[in-house]
Amino acid sequence: MGAQENKQTAQAAYAAFSSGDAEGAMANIADSVVWTVRGDNALTGTYTGKQAVGELWGKFLSQDFRTEPHDFVADGDKVIALVTVHLDGETTEGADVLTYNAEGKLIAFDTLSDATVANRVYAK
Repeated sequence: MGAQENKQTAQAAYAAFSSGDAEGAMANIADSVVWTVRGDNALTGTYTGKQAVGELWGKFLSQDFRTEPHDFVADGDKVIALVTVHLDGETTEGADVLTYNAEGKLIAFDTLSDATVANRVYAK
């Protein structure tokens, strides 16, 4: 898949996640996806596989969590989503780095942002 197809796939996944459609959000995720959560909190770590990512999403949503992407930049196998994250009444900005394989499946996800709020909300 090309950069524009990957961008469209990412946009569709964020839209599905935002509307509570976990199945739609997972539709183009590789079974062996590697999802990285940065920070120093109970969710920090690397999650491998769709099941682990689904469980992680459940933990995100155990709090007042929502993410709103507002810009997407695609080049090659990477899509960068600039996002506004709403968590426990606070708002932060971040960038999600999504990596796709040749078949258009998400194989890696990494969030780059200030983890201060997440560290407090999801304290160890």
